[in-house]
Amino acid sequence: MSNNSYDKIKASIKSGEAGNLYIFHGEERYLLDRCLSSLRTMLCPDGLDGFNYKRFDGRGLSVDELDDAINTLPFFTDRTLVEIHDFDIFRNDEKQRICDIFSDLPDYICVIFIYSTIEFKPDGRQKTNKEIIKFAEIVEFTAQEQNRIIDWIRRHFHVAGKSINTTDAQYLAFITGGLMATLNGEIEKVAAYSKQRIITRSDIDAVVTPVLDAVVYKLADALVNRDSLLALRLLDDLFQMREAPHKLLFSISLKMRQLLAARICIEEKISKSVHMKLCAIRYDFQVNTLFGTASKTTLSECRDAVLYCSQTALALNNTSESEECLIELVTKLALK
Repeated sequence: MSNNSYDKIKASIKSGEAGNLYIFHGEERYLLDRCLSSLRTMLCPDGLDGFNYKRFDGRGLSVDELDDAINTLPFFTDRTLVEIHDFDIFRNDEKQRICDIFSDLPDYICVIFIYSTIEFKPDGRQKTNKEIIKFAEIVEFTAQEQNRIIDWIRRHFHVAGKSINTTDAQYLAFITGGLMATLNGEIEKVAAYSKQRIITRSDIDAVVTPVLDAVVYKLADALVNRDSLLALRLLDDLFQMREAPHKLLFSISLKMRQLLAARICIEEKISKSVHMKLCAIRYDFQVNTLFGTASKTTLSECRDAVLYCSQTALALNNTSESEECLIELVTKLALK
């Protein structure tokens, strides 16, 4: 991911400067909340109970109220902070008026739009949307790249008096989805659980609930190892997560395609780094696992697995017995 927008606002906060208009969005809520907290502290030194901080729920906010909040002078301070959550600028009937407001923001104002429960997805083909974006500094908070997240995990374990090696830190990031908001709580759980200074993978597995993608990776290993009982148990774990059957099949199919790609790379002597880029894989240990699994199977078997997944997708669209379809697929893959 590109961290340009995040790095830029971090530098602005560090230098004690803030712009007039921001749009915050993205899946990494931990970083978003930290930036928001830093801006609040910087712009509202007397706290959030004062006259110079205004917070709105965008779902009930009118453009008149927005205009009034922006044009309220600060009281005994230099800046006013206006924070607006889930206000869909780009689908508002008064977009042109909003654009006019943004074009003439007073120097004392800092307006932050935060997209949390609604998606930030402006249609760049519309002229008004382009103009609105031009006035705002858009900051996307996405999952951090591998080196940053691993360093962050190790620092947080160090604060808790523990240490963790790079491979196990990668594993923890992977099975939690790699988002700091989730990792923060899981690190606390693992650190509290472990009786030793060095965190092990068994410590992680003991207390951390893996996300869908991590369970599917384990399922793929069980399938290649022909362990049908483990594969079916893992499939039952996926059912217990109450994910939609089509989503489960998508995840299983994705891993089978990644496995096929790994087998092709082995056959053609293509590097793991190329495979990582081709399949958009974030962590080194994931590609190592895929190559290790692929080395135990054949190109033909990998192709058949992808074909079975496609056939199951067709069957799912024509039946109400979705769990039975997935059980049949996993059984077939495990016994292949």
